[in-house]
Order: sequence, then structure tokens, then C-alpha cells
Amino acid sequence: MISLAAMTGIALVALGMVLSPGPNMVYLVSRSVTQGRRAGFISLGGVAAGFVVFVVAVTAGITTVFSLVPSLYTAIKLGGALYLLWLAWQAVRPGGRSAFEAKELAPDKPLRLFTMGLVTNLLNPKIAIVYVSLLPQFVDPDRGHVALQSLLLGLTQIVVAVTVNALIVVGAGGIAGFLTRRPAWQRVQRYMMGSVLAALALHVGFDRSRAVA
Repeated sequence: MISLAAMTGIALVALGMVLSPGPNMVYLVSRSVTQGRRAGFISLGGVAAGFVVFVVAVTAGITTVFSLVPSLYTAIKLGGALYLLWLAWQAVRPGGRSAFEAKELAPDKPLRLFTMGLVTNLLNPKIAIVYVSLLPQFVDPDRGHVALQSLLLGLTQIVVAVTVNALIVVGAGGIAGFLTRRPAWQRVQRYMMGSVLAALALHVGFDRSRAVA
């Protein structure tokens, strides 16, 4: 069984990741603002399904592959770090967009909303980093049932991420409107998010830990 410290640790990691800007946040905010909360929650259902796919993969022992092929593990980590740096640049560059500056999206039917949420999450390198690089480090082989530990830690991450994303869907319109009416606050928000992303990218890029099976 997982320890309270491990559960708390992965919950804090999950909270920090979900609060930093990324594909999931941008898509959910844009969809909620342009098509309403119902569309946002359907999209969130797809995002949640993507989390389940990652949990199943980790529980099945996919991290063993990266333990056997360290170069592949390193490539994924560095690729994720570079992507986070690119997101940071997109946030702070002249003319950059805030994650709460909704993109214009054409209305979609429920099935497509769900599918786009699923695909957006599956292709989200931040989430891959959590499951491939960070989550396994909270697993303690001495406690036995490594697969069960991975499952419970993954479910903890899902609960935190889905809860926070649901709050984002509910408040997306109000937050976007607040920032639109106050350009100075929008710039502050962009620079804060860019700084968080850059710090996370550097941490991931210089982290020398290895995947554990």
C-alpha cells in the first residue's frame, strides 16, 4: 500500500502541473468560453479518459521499457523539457497569448468534444512526464504490489487534475473576461505562467533520475 507521504507528494505534483498552462488548460478554457460549460465538461470527460489510459499503461509496467532503454527515457524527458520551454516562450513573447485568452473554436458535437479532449491529453507532454518520469519515483518496491501502488498514485493524480480542471471549466468565462478587461493583469498572468513553465522545464531537463520499474 502507498504511504501518506507518497500520496501527498504526487498530489502536490499533480496540482502544480494542472495549474501551469498547457494544451489541456488552453483547450478546456477555449471550449468552455466559446461553447459553454456543458461542452467544457464533455471535453473534460475526454481529458479524464486520457488520464485513465496513462494510468493503465503505467500499471502495466511501461516504465520497465524505459529502465531497459535509458536513452529512450532520456530523449522523452529532454523532449518534454524543450516543449515546456516552447510553451513558456509562447506565453512571454511579444504578442503572446494567455492560457485564458480563449481561441475561437467552431461548435462541435459531444462525441467530437470528448474525442478532442482525449487526444489533447494523450498528446500532452506534461502528462507523459508525470507518468513516465515522476510518478514511478513515488513507488516503494519494499511495500510490495508495485502495480497497485502505481494504480493508486495514478488515481490520486486523476482526482486532483479532474477537480481543478472542473473548477477551471466553471470559472473560465469569468476569468477570461476579467483578464480581457484588465490588460495589465493579463500580462502579469502570462509572465507568471511562463516563469513556472520555464522553471519546470529546467527541473525536468537537468534531473538525472532514472525510471524505475
